[in-house]
Amino acid sequence: MTSKVQSQLGRRAFLAGSAALAATPALAQTMDSSGTVELERDISQITRRNMSSFRTLDWQPYFSNLSKGAVLVDISSRALHFWEENGTYHLYPSSVPLSEDLTRKGRTQIVLKDPEPDWRPTPSMKERNPEWPDYVPPGPDNPLGTRALHLSWTYYRIHGTHDTRKIGRRSSNGCIGLYNEHIEQLYEMSQIGTQVLLI
Repeated sequence: MTSKVQSQLGRRAFLAGSAALAATPALAQTMDSSGTVELERDISQITRRNMSSFRTLDWQPYFSNLSKGAVLVDISSRALHFWEENGTYHLYPSSVPLSEDLTRKGRTQIVLKDPEPDWRPTPSMKERNPEWPDYVPPGPDNPLGTRALHLSWTYYRIHGTHDTRKIGRRSSNGCIGLYNEHIEQLYEMSQIGTQVLLI
């Protein structure tokens, strides 16, 4: 090979390698203690189909006050927004219902805080999935994860999940799912009577 051809091949390999590195998600890139990689603030354009859209919202268009705090679940962006009574804001990626017919929207509130949820499929779930068990006790196999917040609507909950692949996706039978670490935080901050709005 001539040196010119070797130089062109070397340059192409370098450019291809650089492009591959640049396309690697920030979390997959090596980080050490001397530097950090800042994740994009709005990743919705990159992962529109599977991930939550992280954009902050103000509470005022949705709630008249923050008495007992307020939860806003945006089904389309797959994100849960929570404002504490003092206005402190939290944003969590969430799983949302698989389809429109499983989705319920509107105003409700937290009526029960369950520190060790067990699970029974609803009658409609058993109809769709007769092979599912009738009961799952608290623990690592429980679909409700480590905490559950029951809403005033029958069978609807905001809960954790041990299957982290579900978060950021349309993957639930009607409930709103969070990473276990996030539902544990929300569980501590929320109250019986915390207002909830699903849009």
